[in-house]
Amino acid sequence: MANINIKLKVWRQKDSQSKGQFEAYEVKQISTESSFLEMMDVLNEQLINDGNQPISFDHDCREGICGMCGLYINGRAHGPDLDVTTCQLHMRKFKDNDSITIEPWRAGGFPVIKDLMVDRSAFDKILQAGGFISVNTGGVPDANAIPISKDDAEEAMDAASCIGCGACVATCKNSSAMLFVSAKVSQLALLPQGRIEASRRAKNMLSAMDDLGFGNCTNTGACEVECPKGISVAHIARLNREFLVANLKD
Repeated sequence: MANINIKLKVWRQKDSQSKGQFEAYEVKQISTESSFLEMMDVLNEQLINDGNQPISFDHDCREGICGMCGLYINGRAHGPDLDVTTCQLHMRKFKDNDSITIEPWRAGGFPVIKDLMVDRSAFDKILQAGGFISVNTGGVPDANAIPISKDDAEEAMDAASCIGCGACVATCKNSSAMLFVSAKVSQLALLPQGRIEASRRAKNMLSAMDDLGFGNCTNTGACEVECPKGISVAHIARLNREFLVANLKD
């Protein structure tokens, strides 16, 4: 197990109304087996011991489940590793004396709260706009009452694995939330229980996305590359079809 020294350039911002700036720090003898957030904890301990304000950043589960820990690291959402959240990123991905730039998500729909923390409540509002399903799915014994093909079930489960971290938004040059919205639409659109409100759901969620300041899809595919759960852009195509059908019905 090796230890490395790291130079950090971290975005500091007092609140959403203040002008932010980068500040330089150093963390010495950090274990390469440490996670990125553990390294941030060590840095905050240093700052507190020196009588300075610690760096604010979001985290909760630290297991790649909740999606709260998103940071922009060296120009990439969640850092240089693939299919991981920031909390799953380890310091072995960096070398001794590396310089690391850490920023919050940069998107109009995700205003900065403080330092590296952003307000992700816009995603909650998009989900609320999608509404609920009116079909009673029953309990566990009723699981086979409505046959669903294996391919559809697996694709719906893949879409449902989206954790709403916002990496797709942070990566997109237009700050589009299309990958997030399409995943949430697909997880229901592929199942018979979700078909009744399907048209209304797609239209309402896209309308909410636009109203909350997210941009349009740029078709670069960067969102899929940086998504820690590997959500496919194929879901965006399904969302577009759902939206088209909804408009034709109207």
